[in-house]
Amino acid sequence: MLMRTIDAIDSWDAAWDAFDRRDRSWDGRVIGAVKSTGIYCKPSCPARRPKRENVEFFLDAESARSAGYRACLRCKPDEVGRDREAVAQAVQLIEAAEEPPLLAELAAAVGYAEHHFQRLFTRDMGVSPAAYARAVRARRAEAHLQEDKPVTEAMYDAGYAAPSRFYADARDRLGMTPSAWRDGGRGETIRYVVTDSPLGSLLVAATAKGICRLTFDEDDAALRNRFPNADIQPDDGTIAAWVEGALSAINHPESAPELPIDVRGTAFQEAVWRELRRIPVGQTRSYADIAKAVGDPNATRAVGTANGANPVAVLVPCHRVIRSDGSLGGYAGGLDRKRKLLSAEGARWKEQASLDF
Repeated sequence: MLMRTIDAIDSWDAAWDAFDRRDRSWDGRVIGAVKSTGIYCKPSCPARRPKRENVEFFLDAESARSAGYRACLRCKPDEVGRDREAVAQAVQLIEAAEEPPLLAELAAAVGYAEHHFQRLFTRDMGVSPAAYARAVRARRAEAHLQEDKPVTEAMYDAGYAAPSRFYADARDRLGMTPSAWRDGGRGETIRYVVTDSPLGSLLVAATAKGICRLTFDEDDAALRNRFPNADIQPDDGTIAAWVEGALSAINHPESAPELPIDVRGTAFQEAVWRELRRIPVGQTRSYADIAKAVGDPNATRAVGTANGANPVAVLVPCHRVIRSDGSLGGYAGGLDRKRKLLSAEGARWKEQASLDF
């Protein structure tokens, strides 16, 4: 049980906040038990919220049952672990398959009805099984293209049955033609600005689709290393609104505009980045939290690696991920910047009380 000691008050408050707003990302992380009814629920339970003083929290359903509570028949909290395991198994099946598996095949393999499993997968991963499979296939194509394979060979090696689907996916996901991706961005234009921010020098670079790099203490050399054959130009005002939006995300995070981003990673990295974008301003998650949310509780280190590979700081808020013990962990832009970003958002963490901004 999460005892309400001095050291655990923040944990209890965070659990209550998640319970009160029916936060699905907390399902499987904490169990809310209602003293007045003797029932325990997962945080996303649609039932009416009880009074705060009538709720206590447990780390798992077994603990709640040991304390005399029974499972809610409406939200079925005992099934959360099974649901996450099924999604994780489906992810493994998709990534191991030569061709994208059908929804019926995936659902049968994990023991769920098709439509129910479609909802579970989409809820946990942020995309449908079909969209996730397309992402895996596109990532394979990118990898083959970067190995200097001919486009046709890369297409079939990645699992595409026809050129039309390959080129449609390439336009949607790569942001440039397959040949241009293979050739280091040949034929593409990337505009950039290096500007001052409250946290130091800031590089903002964008394709026509959105911001592709937002980093501290870098210049256009980083872009030329990644896209050596792209047409990389100082901005002429084309991306000025996006630059202002990026600065607003640092200066006024609670009211910053939604900005388009054009980033690419492995299927796992993109799943992590999607989960990071779901963390509300002023809140944090642990690396273990994110690993559970993307369906692989054992992937804590991989989550840390995906955080470090994030090409658009602040907009994909990897600074909101901290260690399970409440300490900050690492940050590509430096821990001082991470502290200041979190402080500006009103977030809490273990060492905050001893810091003076």
